[in-house]
Amino acid sequence: MHLLSSSDDESEDSEDTLIIEMRTYKTKPGKRDEFLAIFRNRSIPAHTEIGMKILGPFPSIEDPDVFFFMRGFPDRALREPMKAKFYEGELWKDELERILMPMLDKYDVVLVEDAEGLVRW
Repeated sequence: MHLLSSSDDESEDSEDTLIIEMRTYKTKPGKRDEFLAIFRNRSIPAHTEIGMKILGPFPSIEDPDVFFFMRGFPDRALREPMKAKFYEGELWKDELERILMPMLDKYDVVLVEDAEGLVRW
């Protein structure tokens, strides 16, 4: 029988904590609306089908080429396999990658844990 210490308990909780990518995208000038239309209609449904959660997108009110969204994963262990399922899948490889990537100027990702359960999808 294995007894959990407080450090075991914390690490176990950490593994089960919702993981969120805070993603900020800057499109090439004038491409945000086109990018978002494809993102909303093609990419978000594919993410949802895999089990990822999307909150947003939120277009910037200060920069017409920037938007933000959050992408959530049930836990750390599932993050990489879920991302792989999307990025190695036919939709991304055969269609979205060649359409969306040329529209992007840059993107930034900050990875956080929602240990306190603050995000409500």
